[in-house]
Amino acid sequence: MKKEDLRIVFMGTPEFAVETLKRLVEGGYNVVGVVTQPDKPVGRHGSVLRAPAVKEYALQKGLPVLQPEKMKDPQFVEALDALNADLQVVVAFRMLPEVVWAMPRFGTFNVHAALLPRYRGAAPINWAIINGEKKTGVTTFFLDHDIDTGRIIKQKEFDIPDDADVEYVYDGLMNLGAELAIETIDAIIENDGDIASIPQDEIIQSTENEPLPHAPKIFKETCEIDWNNTAKNIYNFVRGLSPVPAAWTSLYKKGEEKGGGIVVKVYKTAKTGMPVIKENVENKQTPGCISIEKGRLMIAAADEWIEVIELQMAGKKRMLAKDFLNGFHNLDHFFAE
Repeated sequence: MKKEDLRIVFMGTPEFAVETLKRLVEGGYNVVGVVTQPDKPVGRHGSVLRAPAVKEYALQKGLPVLQPEKMKDPQFVEALDALNADLQVVVAFRMLPEVVWAMPRFGTFNVHAALLPRYRGAAPINWAIINGEKKTGVTTFFLDHDIDTGRIIKQKEFDIPDDADVEYVYDGLMNLGAELAIETIDAIIENDGDIASIPQDEIIQSTENEPLPHAPKIFKETCEIDWNNTAKNIYNFVRGLSPVPAAWTSLYKKGEEKGGGIVVKVYKTAKTGMPVIKENVENKQTPGCISIEKGRLMIAAADEWIEVIELQMAGKKRMLAKDFLNGFHNLDHFFAE
C-alpha cells in the first residue's frame, strides 16, 4: 500500500494538533476529512465565534471539516462513515464512542503527550512538570473503551530541563508527537495494518512497585499556591502551570480579612537556597511571609525562601517583580496565602 492510498480522517482541535495535520498534508498523505470541536463563543457577550486552530488550517488546505456537537449524533456518524476512512488519527481531541473509533478497518490511534501508562488524563504536560519529572515523551496507542488505556504502538522520550515551563515542553512534544504520528502511519502502511502493539497492563505489571502518576484536568482551585509546601515543589508547581493556566496566590496585609487581598498570577520563580528561620521566636518566619530584599520579592515556603520573578495582577500585563514592587510600598507587611 502507498500513502496516497491510505484514507485518513484526522481528529483534533488546538494548535498542538495542527502540527501533526500539517505534516500529513505536506507529506502527501491522503487526508480525506477533519473532525474538530464546534466554533467557540468568545468576547464579552459571546457574540463572536472563534474557529478551532485545526479547522482554520483544514479550511486553508481545502479539507472537508465536520464539527459535531455530540459524537454519537446519527448525522455525524453517517457523514463520517461516508468518508470511508482506513485509519483515524486523533491528537488533543475528546473521548470517542466505540461507534466512531472502531469504524476504520485499521482502527484509530491517538497521540498522547506522555509516556503511557504514566500520566493518563487531560493535562499530562502540566503534571509531569509539577511532579518534577526529568523526562516525558509522546505515545501513539490504539483507542479502546477506556480513556488512555489502549495498546501502545510507539513512544519517543523528551528531556525536561530543570528550568523548563509548560510552553517549552508543549512546543517540544507538539513536534515530537507529529514525528511519531508519521512514523506510526508509515509502519501501518508498511505492514498493511498488521502492526505490533503492547497492552498497557504488561507495562504496569513490569513496574508494579512504582506508583503510576495521573494527569487529571486542572481547575482554577488546582492552581493556588500552597506556601506550606517546600520551595522545590512550589518552584515546580509554578513552572508546571506557566504560562497557562498560571499559578496564583493572594497577598494580604497582616490583620486584614480574606477577600480584600491582591490576587496575582505567578509565572516564574527562583529557588534561593535561603533557609526559613523557625526556631528563633523573635525572628520566626512562617510560610507565606513576604520579604523585600534589594528589589527582590521573596516569599517564605515551608523550608526555604523562594523568589518571585514574574507575576501579573488582574487587568494588568505580565511584569517583572521589580516593576510590580515599584507600585507597592511596605509590601513586607503583607503575606501570601
